[in-house]
Amino acid sequence: LVNKQNQTFKSSLTHASINTHVYQFICRYIYTWCERQTNAQGTKRLRHYTNKQKILLVGEGDFSFSLSLARAFGSATNLTATSLDTQGELERKFKNGKANVEELERLGCSVVYGVNVHSMTTKPSIGSAIYDRVIFNFPHAGRHQELVRGFMKSARVLVKDEDMGGEIHVIHKTEYPFSEWKLKTLGEKEGLDLICEIEFCLSHYPGYSNKRGSGGYSDSSFPVGKSSTFIFTKQFFY
Repeated sequence: LVNKQNQTFKSSLTHASINTHVYQFICRYIYTWCERQTNAQGTKRLRHYTNKQKILLVGEGDFSFSLSLARAFGSATNLTATSLDTQGELERKFKNGKANVEELERLGCSVVYGVNVHSMTTKPSIGSAIYDRVIFNFPHAGRHQELVRGFMKSARVLVKDEDMGGEIHVIHKTEYPFSEWKLKTLGEKEGLDLICEIEFCLSHYPGYSNKRGSGGYSDSSFPVGKSSTFIFTKQFFY
């Protein structure tokens, strides 16, 4: 029932002509309503994510975001958490990386190293599954738009269709110059519809520490500032 109601709301939002503030208010209302419904059914939830969803996390830094979800769920059997780094690189770059991964694995998480967003569908441990949620937090690299488009192209293959509740989430800064990435347009070019944008708040995910991930300050956090979770679904005709 919840999925059907949520899809009805999302379809209405996609075709409605409303200003940004009203649009975001409706988005927040939808997810709050859905949280109440799933909580009443005994589902464990942290914001937009539940222990009933099969979740793929891409580009994890020290794996603290995955661990935040796992702790909220009391289990990580529904999570596949990945990093571009090798295991050795992870342990060298992030002081809590090894401990976070060990806790995730104890909770049942599948941890996969050396995952490139452009080719992740070819990884047997990833490409053989269909996910309810595919998540990329704060994608950053030298060629930003190519990175995001590569992720979107791969994620589209791995996520369920919209009528099955599948969503692709990109958490991204919304102020200039990051606003110039034009995520909505990038998504459309890869057969995705932006159906919702919800303000992202770091404190909603206890224990999560965002990381720079490269250079001499890999283990340092960066100011999140104004950021949003951009929620995409697959276009039916593409």
